[in-house]
Amino acid sequence: MAAFSVFFMQSPSFLAHQKRLQLGHGRSNCTSLFGIAEIPCDNHIRNMLDPAEPSLLHPVFDDALAAIEKIAGGLDGLTAFRRLGGHTLIALDGTEYFCSKTIGCPHCSTRLRRNGETENFHAMVGATLVAPGHNKVIPLPPEFIAPQDGAEKQDCENAAVKRWLATHGPRYAKLKPIFLGDDLHSRQPVCQAVLDTCCHFIFVCKPTSHPLIEEYISGVELETHEETHKRGKARTIYRYRWINGVPLRDGKDALRVNWFEIEIRNRDGEVTYRNSFITDIPISSDNVVELVACGRARWKIENETFNVLKTNGYNLERNFGHGEQHLAAILVTLNLLAFAMHTICEIADDLWRAAKEKHGSRHHYFSNLAAITSFIIFPSWTDLLQTLSCTKPPPVPP
Repeated sequence: MAAFSVFFMQSPSFLAHQKRLQLGHGRSNCTSLFGIAEIPCDNHIRNMLDPAEPSLLHPVFDDALAAIEKIAGGLDGLTAFRRLGGHTLIALDGTEYFCSKTIGCPHCSTRLRRNGETENFHAMVGATLVAPGHNKVIPLPPEFIAPQDGAEKQDCENAAVKRWLATHGPRYAKLKPIFLGDDLHSRQPVCQAVLDTCCHFIFVCKPTSHPLIEEYISGVELETHEETHKRGKARTIYRYRWINGVPLRDGKDALRVNWFEIEIRNRDGEVTYRNSFITDIPISSDNVVELVACGRARWKIENETFNVLKTNGYNLERNFGHGEQHLAAILVTLNLLAFAMHTICEIADDLWRAAKEKHGSRHHYFSNLAAITSFIIFPSWTDLLQTLSCTKPPPVPP
């Protein structure tokens, strides 16, 4: 909880966080807000967490998701995330969160730069619940790209994706997930791994990396659907093309997939956007528009998850501690959990939402949250949020 509180309060460092929350008088916001009886020093936190496996935190992600599934009034908080007849979308993507030429551990990956220097780095595959047209995303447990026991080759993103599916696929099957990914994932081993979990996929499929599919669709009259969208004087034409049952690769064991494409043209006929995808879901004129919208929602894991974690106060790429075993991984997992908790509060907690709306941007909200807890000890989160939302005066010091 001491480490988690750093990320939940969006503190830039352990030391600054400790100094801010420990106010003296035998009382502390760490106790009343986070249940921490005695504040440990930052070195003790790191030493205690270093041997701990990040998987120990996976049940907390499940608890968070369960909380959003049943919000106040018994409503399903995931209804707004459901698409294509009750499915949810889980975007998968890799990102790096640590890099150093001098610091390393047995779980570091390595790469050789042109200048001959070796870099140590940590990377992970993130998984995020997304939906087109929804302004919230919910992080799920990550899978770390790290050296594997007995493996001759260095670990890679696709191998980590397959481990994620094997570990978490059965747990999230109740969500009827459709997995989203970029062109790197649109290969038979990953597609088959998704199908083995009884789930579905929509992966980006670039023409240059799938020449066999390009051969199949060239010269064939594809199914086509067009829509014209008008906004004022501007007119945009959306053209959808698709074909079902094409082989993903050469060979008798090739998986048959369904290919579709979106092309957007402006009023002058210029192509402003084009992308193509593969899926195991049968495509028709009834669902191709929604399939495209779902496939394009993959970008949300980059822009609304990783970018937020790196630039909006979570400091994902900052080295809060590296350790010799699992410290870097467990700290980034706690960071993801903090982001997940914030999202759940924004969706399901009226008081949190009222307090946040009162202060405008995320930056101002957490800056004021940090400032007020530096001077006032609050008996509970309810008292703190009521003060931030200006519905109740702050508690009077004893």
